[in-house]
Amino acid sequence: MFRRIITVFVVLLVLALIAAAGLSYFYNSMMDPVDPAAGEEEIIVDIPPGSNVEIVASILYDHGLIQNELVFRFYVRRHGLDQGFIAGQYSLSPAMDAEQIAEKIQAGEVYSETVWFTIPEGYTLKQIADRLEEKGLVDSEQFLDFAADPPAAIKEKYPFLQEIESSEIDYLLEGYLFPDTYEVYADAGVQEIAEIMLRRTAHVIEGKNGARIGEQEYSLHEILTIASMVEREARVDHERRRIAGVIYNRLDIGQRLQIDATIQYILGETKEFLTYDDLEVESPYNTYLNDGLPPGPIAAPGKPSIEGAFYPEDTDYFYYNYKYDDTGEHYFSHTYQEHRENVRRARENREQSR
Repeated sequence: MFRRIITVFVVLLVLALIAAAGLSYFYNSMMDPVDPAAGEEEIIVDIPPGSNVEIVASILYDHGLIQNELVFRFYVRRHGLDQGFIAGQYSLSPAMDAEQIAEKIQAGEVYSETVWFTIPEGYTLKQIADRLEEKGLVDSEQFLDFAADPPAAIKEKYPFLQEIESSEIDYLLEGYLFPDTYEVYADAGVQEIAEIMLRRTAHVIEGKNGARIGEQEYSLHEILTIASMVEREARVDHERRRIAGVIYNRLDIGQRLQIDATIQYILGETKEFLTYDDLEVESPYNTYLNDGLPPGPIAAPGKPSIEGAFYPEDTDYFYYNYKYDDTGEHYFSHTYQEHRENVRRARENREQSR
């Protein structure tokens, strides 16, 4: 009799252990991801204010993010997370397990949509404003108004903006918003976006470039103005320092720069061939009519152009003209006579390419 009781007890114990193991296996499997192969798939879930664990579990189950509502509720209560859920939108994935999902909601890691945008080198402020508006980030007119006269706090934060004194500049930030690829929150405002780009500019002009300012007779504003012309004139990086050298050489002897890109800036369009009427347009930016540099940058220069303006090539060239071949390069000349000959060569190249 006693032996039979022992036998029954052992059988019941074994069955209990098997049941416990089975329950544990079931529990753990129900905590596993719904779809481990989902990778980076995202599902945006909205957890309303005041949601209890039952509501949250139901929402997650309906979105295919958990395998079992009861198991999820048990886990949450067991770990004391049921009072800590924070309302909001969450970016979740079927590849996440129930524990990861619960902890993310409990931690309040709400979803914030971001937007990527790219500003190409050589863009004007108007083009930058249009690009940002196309991305749904800003109103272009509001952005231009901000760029024309940024708040005093921005000028204090970026002292190089305080050096700009010309009243002939339409947009104080022209040439100071660094061209690059950025990621910002979808609700980022005009000032936040401008500051992100200004910080990038500050980073580029610091270090060896910043130390160079004290070694030159030109201010940072003037150097960035030269860099912007280099950006618009050069088509291949290995010529940027040389074109900068030509610009400095002409400035040194008081020769007018006659930079076509400054005329295109005035016209607001890129024309392959400028007319004589174009060259006569009245503007402080017209380097055919005015001596020296224009009042400010004509575009956003990239790093190679900025470094070219800081470290121009030591050259005795005073002229350059586009070759009109497949190299993207220019002919460089010492004298006006050589320049006229190179203009003739470029014309022949253009005729042959038609």
